[in-house]
Amino acid sequence: MEFIVIKLFILTVVSFLVAFLATPLWSHVLYRYKLGKSIRDAASAPIMAALHAKKAGTPTMGGVLVWGTAVFLALVVAVLDRYADGIFTKFNFLSRRETWLPLFALFSAALIGLVDDYLNVRRIGPHGGGLRARHRLALYAVIAAIGAWWFYVKLDWHVLHIPFGPTVDLGLWFIPLFIFIITAVSHSVNVTDGLDGLAGGALAASFATYGGIAFLQGKYDLASLCAVIMGALLAFLWFNVNPARFFMGDTGSMSLGILLGIVAFLTNQVLLLPVIGLVFVIESASVIAQLLSKKLRGKKLFRSTPLHHHLEAIGWPEPKVVMRLWIISAATGVIGLVLALLDKTF
Repeated sequence: MEFIVIKLFILTVVSFLVAFLATPLWSHVLYRYKLGKSIRDAASAPIMAALHAKKAGTPTMGGVLVWGTAVFLALVVAVLDRYADGIFTKFNFLSRRETWLPLFALFSAALIGLVDDYLNVRRIGPHGGGLRARHRLALYAVIAAIGAWWFYVKLDWHVLHIPFGPTVDLGLWFIPLFIFIITAVSHSVNVTDGLDGLAGGALAASFATYGGIAFLQGKYDLASLCAVIMGALLAFLWFNVNPARFFMGDTGSMSLGILLGIVAFLTNQVLLLPVIGLVFVIESASVIAQLLSKKLRGKKLFRSTPLHHHLEAIGWPEPKVVMRLWIISAATGVIGLVLALLDKTF
């Protein structure tokens, strides 16, 4: 047990160092090829355009550092385990039941996001560039459907645990529920990725919490993956805090959102996700509430959405918005971990 704890800390540190040291190279590529993000114009989003005009041209696709580090370390350690005898066996966290699917989903979603980011930067596609929202969500839903199939067929997993209640066998209903939740989580994380460091900090808190839950359940490979993601996110945040050197982009936010949802299912504590990822829920809910209010009442509920833009619009400086939402993420992460512990006790 002591070695497992040490292993998790070592993986976190190594992941941080790999992502940190890779940043200058990736940053050079982003700036060299002018892979800068476009800011929405004043006609479609006047408040956001006024608040964020100075960010136009800041490179995107920074999320490559996070998922790239995770995939790189998983493969390197697995190869070293296979061809070099010794301690590498103890650090290998690739396993069919715990990490094959999360890593596949992370990589697949990241590639889709990378294409979308590139099209957006080059202004290729409708509405200023990028994939249409419905096409993007459809592609992520396909990845979620593959994940649902893996759970149902390969893992023989079609149950849902209700915290402080029973574990319910959903049968085939597990598949559409899985697809809906995974797609919703990925979209919510993407919506949250609108201020320097916001999504990265909230994701770090969520992965730390689910890593702790996985550890308590004896799912050490899954906990190791969460530790690697945590380390890479911390390195990313070093360069992403205001003023950001680069943005996460869809390649980071969508893929990490999908990964977070799958990790939640693998710990069978997906119903704690609205608590642990409360910031993502609030941000996404603010967009939905705004749309419904405009449709039903003919007027806005917020000055701008998602919520972080509303808070900026009423006078909160960007760092204050980010730091306060980070505090909420950390607090809800602790609450989620406590609830998981109590649930296990009962």
